[in-house]
Amino acid sequence: RAQREYKIVQYVQRLVRQRSDIVIRRTDKSKVFYIGKAADFERKAEEYMLKTEAYEEIKNGRCPLADNLHAVQTLFDYLVTKKALTKKQSNRLIPKLNNLELGHYHGIPKPHKPETPLRPIVASIHAPATLASKFLNDILAPIYLKVTRKYTFINDIDVIRQLEKYAADSYLTSRTKFITIDVENLYTMIPRDGALTALARFCVRYCYQGKIGTFTIDHIMKMARLILDTNCFAYNNKYYKQIRGGAMGSAFTQVLANIYLMEWEQDLIEHQIEHHEVYGRYIDDIFMTTNKSIDEINIELEKAKHKDINIKIEPTISKSVHYLDVTITNENGQLRTYMFHKPTAEPYILPYKSDHPRHMHRNIVYAALLRAARICSHINDFNSECVRIDLSLLLNGYPPHFIIQQFNRFFYLNNRLSISQQINEQVYSHLHHNLLYQQTLSEKKFQAMMEDPIKTPLVLQPKIWNKAIMYPRYLFDTSLAINFRQEFTNWWKTYYAFSGSPLEQIQVRLIPITGRTLETFFIHKKPSRAMLTKMESRS
Repeated sequence: RAQREYKIVQYVQRLVRQRSDIVIRRTDKSKVFYIGKAADFERKAEEYMLKTEAYEEIKNGRCPLADNLHAVQTLFDYLVTKKALTKKQSNRLIPKLNNLELGHYHGIPKPHKPETPLRPIVASIHAPATLASKFLNDILAPIYLKVTRKYTFINDIDVIRQLEKYAADSYLTSRTKFITIDVENLYTMIPRDGALTALARFCVRYCYQGKIGTFTIDHIMKMARLILDTNCFAYNNKYYKQIRGGAMGSAFTQVLANIYLMEWEQDLIEHQIEHHEVYGRYIDDIFMTTNKSIDEINIELEKAKHKDINIKIEPTISKSVHYLDVTITNENGQLRTYMFHKPTAEPYILPYKSDHPRHMHRNIVYAALLRAARICSHINDFNSECVRIDLSLLLNGYPPHFIIQQFNRFFYLNNRLSISQQINEQVYSHLHHNLLYQQTLSEKKFQAMMEDPIKTPLVLQPKIWNKAIMYPRYLFDTSLAINFRQEFTNWWKTYYAFSGSPLEQIQVRLIPITGRTLETFFIHKKPSRAMLTKMESRS
């Protein structure tokens, strides 16, 4: 089978090389491939650049990589002299020269939207300021989340919790309508100076004695400007610099956009509080409830539309809306929530025959059922979602006995039931409620981050490594998986962790590494390495 599949992969690779007029990309928020005309991708990219006016070509044609690296090194040397960073921390934030390269632009198709627009991504994982961007995000994001937690959704589970409380408090009536608002091109439309001014106000308001951790406000502003100034990339044999907003793909861009939008949304938040309504935002997607007439609420939305010319919003008002991955419906004063699947979504999941550890396949089934039980408020919707999950698993080669086993495992672990037992509305309601309010992994992570993010940011604390645990990595191979762990354990105990050895008490936890995916074979987005790594003398 492996040889047959490899021949197919080689054939597709040859075809792609021969057809320079076509492009293969992974679709937005999925692992499905999209094949389109190269000319269409170029046209849409150019249209986006012209529309947003966020990018300008570097006219002299010089690669800005060396200049950007020098700017990063200079700033971190300064921060070390000012004792904002230790030398060890600074060294971790300066990129390794052997991996260094300029960012590059590519567009990810969104086939669920009319005319398949592209999500613009500047891939800059090895760019000079990437580690600085992540570091500054890790300083500011916990503060932002702590300050705005009541009005920030961290996932769609968050939305449902607020809505169920809203309904339990008797604010949901037969007249209640839901509003979803899409903020258009948020990352590229925020003005640079306006965003930096908003960031400065945010830091002044939430610092402690003029500092966040060891950083003064001036240090934070210098780092923010550096990240924005070095937003450069290669595209279509040219070099560009971003002059508006932040790069989609830069960690700092999200928190900067959130801080800028936080000031804009205050009037809407106050209006919703005054009328006991829900307001929440997940990045550029806003959700609201209202018991006002459409004309009355449109007055408030029109005010929001004209408050800032840089923020363009597209509201939808209805008794049934799609928000994130949830359909939210008001059925005569009764709340109903269930899974929303985009019409273009493919029933693709990790195939059962893929060369991955078996626990990953088990986790896929469990996670899908857990998500369905949290989101679906009614048992009929949950049952429909179970059928969909079942079909997706079968289409991806999962054996029926494995599926039944994993369904039973889910119900047993969460309600001590099996799928052979009748689950009525009351039993399901109990299951839904318990799982909905169970803390998610992302919430546990946020809780740790937000303990004291102003005086002692987590990112500035030394990491405590447990020296009693070792995590060796190995390339996973299904054909060796049955006995590998046991054989490794025997070998380890025989030659290293024998009685009296200093390694006897060391725990070993093997970490499997899986092979390359089809994406690495079929998708080629990067310009030539020479174009991305050219170190021209500084101007």
